[in-house]
Amino acid sequence: MDKFVVKGGRRLEGEVTISGAKNAAVAILPAVILSDEPCTVENVPYISDVRICIQILKEMGAEVTNIGKDAYRIDPTTIDKFCVPYEYARKMRASYYFLGALLGKFNKARVSMPGGCPLGDRPIDQHLKAFTALGAKHTLSQGMIDLSADKLKGNQIFFDVVTVGATMNAMLAAVKAEGLTVIENAAKEPHVVDLANFLNSMGANIMGAGTDVIKIRGVEHLHGTTYAVIPDQIEAGTFMVAVAATKGDVLIKNVIPKHLESITKKLEKIGVNIEQFDDSIRVWVDGPLVKTNVKTAPHPGFPTDMQSQIATLLCLAQGTSIITENIWEQRFRYVDELRRMGADITVNGKVALIEGTGKLMGAPVKACDLRAGAALIIAGLAASGVTEIEDIYHIERGYDCMEGKLRALGADIEKVSVPDKAEENEAKSENDKAAV
Repeated sequence: MDKFVVKGGRRLEGEVTISGAKNAAVAILPAVILSDEPCTVENVPYISDVRICIQILKEMGAEVTNIGKDAYRIDPTTIDKFCVPYEYARKMRASYYFLGALLGKFNKARVSMPGGCPLGDRPIDQHLKAFTALGAKHTLSQGMIDLSADKLKGNQIFFDVVTVGATMNAMLAAVKAEGLTVIENAAKEPHVVDLANFLNSMGANIMGAGTDVIKIRGVEHLHGTTYAVIPDQIEAGTFMVAVAATKGDVLIKNVIPKHLESITKKLEKIGVNIEQFDDSIRVWVDGPLVKTNVKTAPHPGFPTDMQSQIATLLCLAQGTSIITENIWEQRFRYVDELRRMGADITVNGKVALIEGTGKLMGAPVKACDLRAGAALIIAGLAASGVTEIEDIYHIERGYDCMEGKLRALGADIEKVSVPDKAEENEAKSENDKAAV
C-alpha cells in the first residue's frame, strides 16, 4: 500500500507543465476503435485510467505501441473481441465509452457496469436513451450491458439532464450511423469538443460541439490520424489552488487559459493574482485570502471537479464562504478528512458552510476519491506539520506524477510504501502458527 507523506509550510515556486486531459484521453482512446486505420494519440497523461484503457484495447486484440513518453500508436483493425470485462470496468467510470465506440463500429458491445470514484449514483439511462434512439437494443444482466443493432440510423436525441458522458457516448455511436443525428441539451465541456475534433480529424462530420446542440452526419469510413489531447484544465486548476494555498509564485505551462476562466475568476475574488499568456498562466499571492461563494455547474460554470480543491483554499481564507454542489450528491465526503486537519466546515445537503480559520494542521487522512485526494494534498502543503495521505490510488487515476511535479516546485512530498494491514495480519498469523 502506498501513501503520500507531506511536510507543509513550503512556498511553491518555479514552473510546472500540465499533462494531457484525463477526461478527454479516456474517451479518445476508445474512439480509435472507430477508425479503419491505425491512429497516433499524443499528449496522453500517464495515469492509471489511461493504463486501464490501453489494457482493454490490447485485450480486445488491438495492437498498441508506446512511441514516446506520452504517445501511443493504436491499430484497431485487429480487434476481434467486443467485451470489456468486470475486472477492468470496475476500476474506472469511463469504461462506458467502449459502449459507444464498439456499437458505432461493430453494431454490438458488451461492457460491465462502470466503477470509478464513489460520488453517488452514476446512472447510464441517458446513454441507453441515446443508443436506443439510434436503433440499438440493450439488456442488463448480472452487471453487464449488452448492446446490439441491425443498423444504426441517425435520429433526434434530447437529454433530460446535461451529461458529459452520455453526450460523448452518443457522438461515438452516431459518427458512422446512417443520416443525421441531432443531440440537444448536450454538454459543452472542453473534453466534449476535444473528442469531436479528434473524430473530425478521422473524417467524421460533427458540428456544434461546445454548444448545446451537436449535429452529426454519419460517414461510412473513418481514417487514421495523429492527434494531441488538450491540456488538463482540472490539473491546471489544482496547481493554481496549490500555489494560492502556499502563497507561492508559479508559471503553469501547457494550458488553454480560456478553459480556466471560471476557476480564474473565483481565485481572483479570493485574492489570487493571475496573469495570462498564450499557453501559460502565472499564479501568485502577495496579500490576504478572502471569502467567496461557489456554485458548481456544467461548463462554462465552475467545475465540480474543482470543488474540493477550492474548499480547501477557502479554509485558509478570512471569513465565511458557502459552496453549493449541484452535480454530485456525495462530493462532500472529503469534509470529514479536512476536519481532522482543523477545518471548520458544516455540510447540509448540497451546501457546505466554511468558516475560514486561516490555518490547517497536519494529520493522517484518507483520499476518498480522485479530487478529494488532490484537495488533501493541497491541505497538506499549506498545513503546519506532517500530513499522511492513504488510498492514493484514487489520486493516481487522474494526476500524472503529481508528487514529482510538486517536488520540482519546492514541496516536501514523497510517496512511500507501507505494508498492507491485512497482509501484515495474515503474515503474523502464519508466523504464530509456525511458532506453535
